[in-house]
Amino acid sequence: MSSAESERFWDRRARKYAKGTIGDVEGYERTLERTREHLRPGGSVLELGCGSGSTALLLAEHAGRYLATDISAEMIAIANEKLAETPVSGLAFQKATAESLAGEEARFDVVLGFNYLHLAGDLGETLAHVRELLVPGGLFISKTPCVLDMNPLVRLAVRVMQALGKAPGVSRVSERGLKQAMGEAGFEVVVCERHASKGRDDRPFIVAKRV
Repeated sequence: MSSAESERFWDRRARKYAKGTIGDVEGYERTLERTREHLRPGGSVLELGCGSGSTALLLAEHAGRYLATDISAEMIAIANEKLAETPVSGLAFQKATAESLAGEEARFDVVLGFNYLHLAGDLGETLAHVRELLVPGGLFISKTPCVLDMNPLVRLAVRVMQALGKAPGVSRVSERGLKQAMGEAGFEVVVCERHASKGRDDRPFIVAKRV
């Protein structure tokens, strides 16, 4: 799926997506808690694939500057509606991707990518862009569905939904492959955890340091 196709896909589904609920609240809260431990007052944070902005609104107060981005203009519109209702100092939403931001001068202490890498296209290129967006020693924090570690029936269902146009393009990677790709892109994995409160967790929470 091209970037333009991904943008249209998420624009069409943005309002419905924004009304969805979190399936594992306890696991989500654990991810927020562990992420906050790596943020600092006055620090700069970039969130990639922020969707309708819910996570950004919960994390931004723990940083000095927080830029939350998404490929979908409609997602960003919804996020700005939320921000208008609940203002958070230092938080801004912008339609952008890692690729479009990499050529700009701004660099960040932390880059976040929750449920992002498997949707962003070429993994190696995306990680290279993320590294470019970080200051030396900066952190990339991600929580990524590793499709190759999923149940075969789930993988089949994803392919069927993609064929029907009901699911976006997804990169197929395992946790092992993801860590290897991070190393090849110039990162050192310093944390790898599972935060799900129940069932098998195929979304490792990874903190990787730019080296």
